[in-house]
Amino acid sequence: MHRRTFLLSVAAGALVAGVSAFPRLGRAQNRPFTFTSFGGALSDAEKSAFTDPFAELKGIQIVNTSPTETAKIKAMVEAGAVEWDLVDVGGRTVRQGDEEGFLEKLDLSKIPNAANLEKGWVAPYGIATSTGATVMAWSTSSFPDGGPESWADFWDVKRFPGPRGLYKYFYYNYEAALLAAGVKREEIYPLTPEKAEMALGKIKEIKSSVTVWWGSGAQPPQLLSSGELALSSAWSGRVLAASQEGAPVGYTFKDGIAWANWFVIPKGSPYAELAHELIDFSLAPEQQAKLLDLKTYGPVLGSVTSDADAETRKILVMTPENLKEMLIISESDARKYMLEYEEQWNQLMLQ
Repeated sequence: MHRRTFLLSVAAGALVAGVSAFPRLGRAQNRPFTFTSFGGALSDAEKSAFTDPFAELKGIQIVNTSPTETAKIKAMVEAGAVEWDLVDVGGRTVRQGDEEGFLEKLDLSKIPNAANLEKGWVAPYGIATSTGATVMAWSTSSFPDGGPESWADFWDVKRFPGPRGLYKYFYYNYEAALLAAGVKREEIYPLTPEKAEMALGKIKEIKSSVTVWWGSGAQPPQLLSSGELALSSAWSGRVLAASQEGAPVGYTFKDGIAWANWFVIPKGSPYAELAHELIDFSLAPEQQAKLLDLKTYGPVLGSVTSDADAETRKILVMTPENLKEMLIISESDARKYMLEYEEQWNQLMLQ
């Protein structure tokens, strides 16, 4: 895709200049700074660990909204009417924003805490601030003695019978299917036509047992709790939050597909400077450590996990004991297979 270049209008420039006149109010265009995320446990964690403490520190108002929509970010930027100032997105959106020009390029000199991150968590147009995983979850009513411990188990409808749920896109399913087929973690990437065809074929094998292709993170724990599903892939934070509330849901981090939550700045936000500050604040060890107490989504700083207790370490992506049993998703490969195999995926869904 061709990169688009967006020029700020004179009016937008005046608005940006106007921000400095009201630094304590945190207002521009008669609206406060707006942070947007996916909702649910993730938004709760970010509000508690990042946005609320930052708003108190700066003496400003921050509006927290959800859900994230990449198409809406693009539409705002193209219309010159940006309403979101900092957005939590998936890694594919970071790369799409780079290619299509709807995100601000980050000035790392304004985010010194980024120097403490692993190289893979920093990109020109986005920075990872927390971690999670797509894991296998199950109804404890269906499987009181424990559920699958690998994607091969998940695919085994004889040992683990019952209706299943999978994500409605090829995303995550490419990785899960190849792992179920016996491909080693270190051989999942790079994407090749042979691997993509193998993954699609493996998904076709289990498709008749998949009764829900979920699109909202809230669906898997709800449907597992109600008994509508026996097993499902799920976002770790959603499952952990449901488990804390006493829902009859089990899970495992074994064979999990690890990923990060990325902060990006929509191009043309009048609060770009403040957004840089909030990103840096969120990466401070003190704020990252606040995620440990919430026990849903974990720190992106590996050093912070060393302070966690034994029970918390079991649910953190960045602990060595979990990472050795998980696959870290390659967002660049995921973007490729989502684009190159969209038609085949859609055809498979119609079969």
